[in-house]
Amino acid sequence: MKQLITEIIDQMEQIHEGKGWIGVNFNNKINGLSENNFFTKVKGMHSIAEIISHLTTWRFETILKIRTGEGSITDSDPSNWQNNEELRKVGKDGILLKHTESLLELVALLKQKNDTFLDKTYYDTDFKNYYPYTFLMRGMLHHDIYHLGQIGLLIKCMESNSNH
Repeated sequence: MKQLITEIIDQMEQIHEGKGWIGVNFNNKINGLSENNFFTKVKGMHSIAEIISHLTTWRFETILKIRTGEGSITDSDPSNWQNNEELRKVGKDGILLKHTESLLELVALLKQKNDTFLDKTYYDTDFKNYYPYTFLMRGMLHHDIYHLGQIGLLIKCMESNSNH
């Protein structure tokens, strides 16, 4: 049975590009941004580029955990929050392409699984313990939604600053 896996995939796709109840997704928040705004830091917060890179890092980490049963990085890993200067070299399009590729790869991997997979455990290097994959998948959804809201606030701050 793939009811839960299908629901998780649907939620991930809605957050990225779908029409969920909240009415926004990553694509419609980010696609209209200029390259400059994508890398703008507001009041010492992370730029949207840094946030998208951070999300991509953890999505690839999730793929690794699903494939091997163990992660490789912790919150303090340098790849977790890459700096704006390094990300500018990749550019907005490159960052967004890698983000989309990570979603497609994760979805393809999950489509190979059934719901019993979610009860299996993996070792989480950040939390230093074993957890069921349901913990990981719910965490990924929460993480994406949290940062989508953060991006929305950053965009509002940029718009507010440009109107003054």
